[in-house]
Amino acid sequence: MASNTAFDKEGFLLRLDDWSPELAGEIAATEGIALNDKHWEVITLLREYYAEFDASPAMRPLVKYCALKLGPEKGKSLYLLSLFPGSPAKIGSKIAGLPKPENCL
Repeated sequence: MASNTAFDKEGFLLRLDDWSPELAGEIAATEGIALNDKHWEVITLLREYYAEFDASPAMRPLVKYCALKLGPEKGKSLYLLSLFPGSPAKIGSKIAGLPKPENCL
């Protein structure tokens, strides 16, 4: 990872401006995820959500936002879990260079 890039103890970027698609790939790799077009679709959506609401979405708002923007078949918890196992809102936000969602453990 870029040596001048700062992360918190959980691996979230400290400065949004440090994010890049290349860095997203590196963060994803540390989570055991190889990014594909489906991942990028959700990562882009997470960044749009942050720009719109000035916050990273928790799981329920993320599912609703995906359904609204990507259609009902992608606005499902199981779909998001298949892309970002464990905690899609938390891991997706981390890869998207966003702060940790407030109510994620």
